[in-house]
Parts: sequence; structure tokens; C-alpha cells
Amino acid sequence: MTQPKQPEKALPIDHVSRLIKSNFQVVNHELLISHNPVSRLIESFGSPLFVYDANVIQDTLGRVKNILPENFELYYSIKANPNASLLKLMLRNGLGLEVASGGELYQALNAGCPANHVIFAGPGKTRDELRAAVVAGISEIHVESVEEAILLSEIGVDASTDINICLRINPTDAAGGAMRMGGRPSPFGIDEETLDKTLNRIKKLPSLHVVGIHLFMGTQILDASILLNQYQRALSLARQVASQLDSPLRSVDFGGGWGTPYFPHEHCLDLEQLKSVLHQISTEMRRDTLLAQAKAIVEPGRFLVNESGVYLSKVTRVKRSRGKTFVVIDGGMHHHLAGSGNLGQTIKRNFPVAIANQIGCGDVIPTEVVGPLCTPLDTLARNAMLPSTTAGDIFCVFQSGAYARTSSPHDFLSHPPPAEVIIADGIPQVVRRRGRASDLLVDQIDSG
Repeated sequence: MTQPKQPEKALPIDHVSRLIKSNFQVVNHELLISHNPVSRLIESFGSPLFVYDANVIQDTLGRVKNILPENFELYYSIKANPNASLLKLMLRNGLGLEVASGGELYQALNAGCPANHVIFAGPGKTRDELRAAVVAGISEIHVESVEEAILLSEIGVDASTDINICLRINPTDAAGGAMRMGGRPSPFGIDEETLDKTLNRIKKLPSLHVVGIHLFMGTQILDASILLNQYQRALSLARQVASQLDSPLRSVDFGGGWGTPYFPHEHCLDLEQLKSVLHQISTEMRRDTLLAQAKAIVEPGRFLVNESGVYLSKVTRVKRSRGKTFVVIDGGMHHHLAGSGNLGQTIKRNFPVAIANQIGCGDVIPTEVVGPLCTPLDTLARNAMLPSTTAGDIFCVFQSGAYARTSSPHDFLSHPPPAEVIIADGIPQVVRRRGRASDLLVDQIDSG
């Protein structure tokens, strides 16, 4: 009897080669970012250093805009990377901004974003943050609990103003994504099973107008079919809310969560499949009188900026210990917590990494890449197959445009934070200066 054919095991993906082929260049074994050799960038701006290629972001924005139906609006979730230069690039391309704190609200407005292109989500907004959003006159505040709605209503009454709100809903199920944001007990959103009761309470609050809903069910999604299921779930809940309001909705926020692959088993999100998903959702909305006039919002962060970013750090020394090779760099987890595996990873795996001035060089050996911090957590590569390395070489972490510098503990061990550089039209420019040791004392108050 013939045995059924076993499915072929997917081959691991070399994301370093993929990223270089798509976004960067190599000359004489050295990585170039928008035709700038990394050694020259380090000489000019110091080490460690974050570098962002504006051309890569621009290309990504073009590809995303190309798949969006007419009723979809693109917002940038600035928590991924709030650098002002990136925010201004997004604004020049017509994006709105999604913020999740009073600080991000200030950054968005300071970058020149019109208030009516800002939306504000997050489970712990304070009275001061909500008041600032109301005073600024932003487009929508996304309410995550009845308690927040009551507080916001009080602010609206005091300010004698009406406030447009969307209800963030925590659905009963939310499969998919590296980190689930709903479908379980959660600080995020109003539980679906209490939605009717909660909406009835919120409808009675003065100054508030429910104009839409918001669902964000998971992060780092690489499968368009998962997004389709989530978006259809959002439409079902949107219809429920609109029916209870007996009024068409103005806004349906489908959240973000579009992923970029880091590890050899992960594939890129297929934009052609995603285009089909978005147009299917758009068609369903247009056929429903309660949703036909609503704007559909998607708010990716990581997807728009991650592949543009590279973290560079010089090798300080190389040592051997009990059969292992340790490459010690002048950066580390205090700059790139995600790259160390300490930002949500349960199984610690390497980001795409390389010795940036030895791309494609010679034989490789198992290598541990560690930073200067006094903790074994400060490891940016474990058992990575890298060429023989010496002091002065440049270590590189790809996929560093999102949740890298912005999500890292810069004050740990009091090392100054790194600079950030953006390259536009081939010209590098500092967009955040390098910290100095003396800067760490600026906010301190000597009570002695």
C-alpha cells in the first residue's frame, strides 16, 4: 500500500540576504545603507547608532497605499518609532497618527499633524491626557471602559464641548498573532459579552457621541487569512453597535498588527493576499447601509518602518571562554531590548544579524554577541554563525526600525543613549543626538 506523501518541510529563510537584496547594498563585503558605507556612518556619527533609510519607508508606504481600497485610511501607530523625522515623513505621505499616551499626543501635534488626523487609544488614559486630547480637538478618542467614558464625559461637560468616541471592543475570540490583544481577560477594550449593557450606559452620558468601534486583536501577524477573520469579526461587532445606536457608524478601526518576519521559519506578509482581504472587507461595508459611509482605518506601525532600520555597534573585544567565542560590542540590550529577546519572546531567537563589514566573508563560527552590561541578559546573538571577528568590526542588527530604541531601558547602567540618523536621498542626517554621561544628571535633584 502506498504511503501518503508527507508535506515538504519549509526551508529556513535567510532574512539577512533577503533584506540586503531588497533594501541595501554590499560593496567589498561592506554593508551600504542608501549607498553609505556603515564604516563611514560610524566614523561620522559614532557608535552605537540607529540608522533609518527613508527610501525603504517610502517604498513600503507606496506598496501599502497601492493595496488600500478607497474607503480605507492609513494611520501610523507611533509607538513603533516616535522619532519626529519619521512622523513628518508619514505626514508628508498623507497618513494620520495613532497615539497611546499624552506624550505621543504631544509628539504628533508637535510634528505638525492636524488634530483631526489624530486618534487616541490605550487602557490607562489619565484625566490630564484626556483633557489635552479634548482641548486639541483630535478626531477620535477610543474608549476602553465605561469608567473612562464617565471621566471623559465629565471633561466634555466642563469644557462645554461634544466629543467623538469609538468603543474599543475585546471580542470573545481573537486567534492569531504573536501577542494576543483580545479574546481573553484583558485591560484592552470592553468585553464583548458586556457590550450591549455598556453601550446603553455610555449612550446616556452627556457630551459623548459614539461614532465607531475599534478592534485590535493581535500583533506580528504574517498570515492574511488571520487578518480576514479578524476584520470580519470587527464588521459583525460594528453592525451590532450601529443597530443598537440606530445610526450609521462613521468609523471602523481594524487596528494594526501587520507583521515583519524576524526568524528563519517566518514568511513575509503577502500583500497581494492582503489586498484581496481589504477589498473583500470594503465590499461588505459598502453593501451595509449602517457601514457604507464609515471610514475604515488600519494603523500599522512595525510594518511601515521596521525594515528601514539597522542598529550598528562596534566590536570592543573578542574573547574565548570554555570553548565559546564571545564578541563584546559597545551597545546592547539597553539600546535594543527586543534584539536581546527580552521583549516578549518566550523562546529566545536571534534577529537577522551580521558583521556589517564582513558580509559574505569566509568561514563562519558559532558566536555569542554580548554588550557591556553586567547581566547575562545583555546578549544580542546566541550561537550565531558569524565570520571570525576582531575589535573594530561593526555588528549589525537588521529589522531595527520599530520597537528597538523606543522600547529599550536606556538608563540601565547609565550608558548614554545612541544617536539616530535618517538617510534621505542618500544624505545622512542626525535626527536624535548621541547622549552624554552628563545628560543623565540633568533630571536629578540633589537633596543633600
